[in-house]
Amino acid sequence: MKFVAKKPTKFFARGPTEVKRGLSRLVATRLPRQAQAQEIPLGRFHAGPVAVRCAIGRGGIRQDKREGDRATPGGAFRLLGGFFRADRVFRKAWVTPMRPAGPSDGWCDDPGSALYNRLVVLPCRPSHEKLWRADRLYDLVIILDYNIHPRRKNRGSAIFLHCARPDFAPTGGCIALRRDDLRRLLPRLSRKAVLTVR
Repeated sequence: MKFVAKKPTKFFARGPTEVKRGLSRLVATRLPRQAQAQEIPLGRFHAGPVAVRCAIGRGGIRQDKREGDRATPGGAFRLLGGFFRADRVFRKAWVTPMRPAGPSDGWCDDPGSALYNRLVVLPCRPSHEKLWRADRLYDLVIILDYNIHPRRKNRGSAIFLHCARPDFAPTGGCIALRRDDLRRLLPRLSRKAVLTVR
């Protein structure tokens, strides 16, 4: 099942008010089970009048997110900024602060570390994710304001909005969009954009 705008060629086109302010309210939801061909959870991502498919965590959406449960946390999260692969993505005039990723960029997912759920420089002894990946999932990645201020151990880490696999395979807890959808969305976001996951 595919969700597109009424006029796909105008994907994420701005209305009169969005030109000045940008998109500020984004919503991601899990599709009802009967709308899915398999038991693999799929999601729907709303940005203004547009709704597209997204990938969510294999554990579904949970309000009581825990480290390692592979669930996407429910709630409302600001978009804090992110990273892009300058060798793969042409930089545009994004309102959301984005900086080039490099091979030494990582994100700590070790609840026992003082660096838990923080950007780290590699090599790094505690368990971590690499932000410089060969599989293109992090060609564009936006950090969601989940478990960052305040930060609580074992409540989940590295919750991002990033690029989806071609088959929309479940994530480890993030929200993932088609790379082209995410690329088109970024220039249209407001500085105060909030993603509500429910």
